[in-house]
Amino acid sequence: MRLAFISDIHGNIHALTAVKRFLSEHIVNQVIVVGDLVGYGASPGPVIDFVKREGWTVGLGSSDMRVAMDMGDRADRKGVADQVLTWTKKMLTPEQVDFLRRLPPGGRIMTPVGRVRYFHGSPHDPEQRLDLMAPERELEALADSLGSRVIVVGGTHVPFMRVVGETTFVDPGSVGLTLNHEPGADVVIVDCVGRKPKVSLHKVTYDFASSAFDIMAWNLPPVIADVIRTGRMG
Repeated sequence: MRLAFISDIHGNIHALTAVKRFLSEHIVNQVIVVGDLVGYGASPGPVIDFVKREGWTVGLGSSDMRVAMDMGDRADRKGVADQVLTWTKKMLTPEQVDFLRRLPPGGRIMTPVGRVRYFHGSPHDPEQRLDLMAPERELEALADSLGSRVIVVGGTHVPFMRVVGETTFVDPGSVGLTLNHEPGADVVIVDCVGRKPKVSLHKVTYDFASSAFDIMAWNLPPVIADVIRTGRMG
């Protein structure tokens, strides 16, 4: 069984299209999106339609939640992300918003190597960041409570893998707005065979210049275009 995990697409249709091409060359049994279809990027509607059409499994991300649900205005949130989320709400159709609203907070998959759990942030809150650099005892306790051999989380935009005891923790990084100092789309493939899972991290090249151009064409914050082009913030 081979699973592909992607996360934090953030409205970047150019990156998502390249990921599909990449996965067509690396045959997988299932593609799981660990949240944040929207936010930052200039093509939120096309991204939602894309994953619906592909039939990929999708979990709820923090940006998805803030677009789809009335979270109220918060004075401490007036940054770049909030500007784009306000714009995103105006760009989506009611059907697309309803799709986001119906997304589950995460899920589980039974595989030959054991249970795989995935969620954006933490098991019960897409906005709460799970620290994969936490002390081993904390991660072991989480793995025990979830009864999982593989735990996949999103939100940091940086690809990461760590093995603690019998559990592999993975952050797929970001398809649409990677922050690991290298432009491109991040993809994780998990081979669930043998005695333990085998995890591989991939960087997929795509036309990030076109993605950056779209940001400028829609008069979205220029810093987003800079991040897309460089893979780094600031």
